[in-house]
Amino acid sequence: MSRLGALLLGLLWSLAALADPTLQASVDRTRLEAGETLELTLESQDVTQFGKPDLRALDSDFEVRGTRQLNSLHSLDGETRASTRWIITLLPRRSGSLRIPELQLGQARSQAIELQVQQADSQRPDIASQVFIETTLDSTEVYVQAQAVLTVRIYHSVALYDDSSLTPLQLDNAKVDPLGESRTYEKDINGVRHGVIETRYAIYPQQSGALEIPPLTFTATAADNGEQPAGTPRVGRQVQVSSQPLQLTVKPIPASYPKNRPWLPARSLTLEERWNPDPASQPTQIGDSLTRNVTLRAEGLSSTQLPPLPATEAVGLRRYPDQPLLRNEISERGMLGNREEREALVPTHSGELSLPALEVSWWNTLEDHLEQSSLPARTLNVQDNPALSADTPVSDGSTRQHPLWPWQLATLLFALTSVLGFALWWRARSQPAVLRAAQSGPSPRTLLDDLKRACQANDPQATRQALDAWARQQPETLAEMAARFVPLSDALDGLNGALYSETGQYWQGDELWRAIGAIPPAEQVKAPSGESGNLPPLYPK
Repeated sequence: MSRLGALLLGLLWSLAALADPTLQASVDRTRLEAGETLELTLESQDVTQFGKPDLRALDSDFEVRGTRQLNSLHSLDGETRASTRWIITLLPRRSGSLRIPELQLGQARSQAIELQVQQADSQRPDIASQVFIETTLDSTEVYVQAQAVLTVRIYHSVALYDDSSLTPLQLDNAKVDPLGESRTYEKDINGVRHGVIETRYAIYPQQSGALEIPPLTFTATAADNGEQPAGTPRVGRQVQVSSQPLQLTVKPIPASYPKNRPWLPARSLTLEERWNPDPASQPTQIGDSLTRNVTLRAEGLSSTQLPPLPATEAVGLRRYPDQPLLRNEISERGMLGNREEREALVPTHSGELSLPALEVSWWNTLEDHLEQSSLPARTLNVQDNPALSADTPVSDGSTRQHPLWPWQLATLLFALTSVLGFALWWRARSQPAVLRAAQSGPSPRTLLDDLKRACQANDPQATRQALDAWARQQPETLAEMAARFVPLSDALDGLNGALYSETGQYWQGDELWRAIGAIPPAEQVKAPSGESGNLPPLYPK
């Protein structure tokens, strides 16, 4: 019975082993040198098993450098089977006898594997001598917030896999901006061709004193120079090199720099302006829109360090600024910051309008002294605009008198002719003029309806045309009404701003329509006593 029991027990163990899912483990080699990586392959044919193998047991003796998963189908004796493989790149943490322990995936476990990790052969060239790193500063002494360019060059005379990495540059009390992407090239050193990986940074210290740039560490896998059969896993050794620390001396703002000016330390700084249209090449009239672009360009500063430019202020000139445009350019000497400010300028008075000079103070870091960059003062010669003569007065002193003196002259001429002529003129003023206007053009009611529809549609162009047509049939000019009624003046400013800037799509006409409806009657333009009842109302209901 004992033999039969043992046989049955062995058969049961065999069946259990066949029923349990298995996890097969293999390595590309069991003998390697320190600093070399190897690949561990785990394979499972259990299609019901999901997830990934638990690799935490490897952490004590190995560094997991990467994991790839491959799913495949293959046929065996007419039967299709599915399998999943995990290819794990391992770097031994020490030399000597190492053991890859059993790894678990669900209920399945892999077998352990013994490895021999040898010290590197002293007769072979040291891989570290074939890969080295160099860091340089364009200057060891800079002013606070000025630019220092750090260049990092990695030289290698052996092929490197694409898993290389460089520790990020992080500094306290300093702003760091990468200067573009890394670039690669080759350099011959003592007859040996080296590949070069170059990375540059712009450093802006934020406080004076000593600034230490810590070592940067480059890590990569160097390819084995020996022959390697095609299709076999790659063989390589890890290399890790570090740069030397650097010291940067940061100087404070010079005492001679103006206290009320923004601190701008730069290699060079320029101011440029462009006009569209150019007032020097064509005449400018009241109401014309002039676009002025002023660009501040500084070498050695980023665009975020450039301050806003002084606003263009001049009597008789309305200003509608746009958002500034900031951009950075990368050059061989570092960062080139640009700040472009655009504004629309609309003259409201004729004559000569003086624009003040534009001046920016900055510190020349190359020659170590204070400098001034400026745009000269400019004079705009503004002419009257015939299209706006009914709405825009030439000057404040003639606002009310200019529209009245032609009537006074006409009254004098008719009075000198005869009493009959004066009576005919009086009658033409009270009735026929209105009747002729009604016969030759739209009625006041129609014009007011057009103005209302344009305001409700929030269309600044159509509103301006309807407003001009309505104002031409009123006893006083639009400028006179705005001068004595502040809400109308404010509403007209909003309309002009929408016409001469890029914010027209957001203009709302409700304020202007309310102002039109609320204009009080003008005492100075009432008809002679006893005749006012014959005139149509200014604002018909």
